[in-house]
Amino acid sequence: QTVAALVAPLLKSSEWFAREMACQVFGKLGEAAVPHLEAVAGLLSDDEFYVRAAACEALGKHGEAAEPHLGAVAKLLTDRDEEVRGAACEALGKHGEARGQTVAALVAPLLDSSEAVARAMACQVFGNLGEAAEPHLGAVAERLADGDRNVRGAACEAL
Repeated sequence: QTVAALVAPLLKSSEWFAREMACQVFGKLGEAAVPHLEAVAGLLSDDEFYVRAAACEALGKHGEAAEPHLGAVAKLLTDRDEEVRGAACEALGKHGEARGQTVAALVAPLLDSSEAVARAMACQVFGNLGEAAEPHLGAVAERLADGDRNVRGAACEAL
């Protein structure tokens, strides 16, 4: 059996650490992981934040194959856990070169969110997108006057 076939059942384990480790392995497997990305994406809603973060990280490493799941990853920019928000931000940023327009369209509405953490994370993603962020830099610049200092800081770094 292949490593992917051996690890796949762990994505459904009752033990959170087994699900987390399975996501980490699929993040390293390359093409062999692609048939299992749907199951990895299913863990984006796991109860354990370690698992949600590991699922984001794994999807961030799979380029075009993970594109159908970018919307679910973007939703985690407002997760209750900081580690998950960071993993989602990093994963989306890794898709910037090839799928920047897709990521930008998913993240742009968060710049106007009522939640400061969502506005800050959106700024961070735009800071990682390169050329794809250019049409949105005006909206990011408006966040320099945000009422939340973390959002102002994220906007400053993004620009």
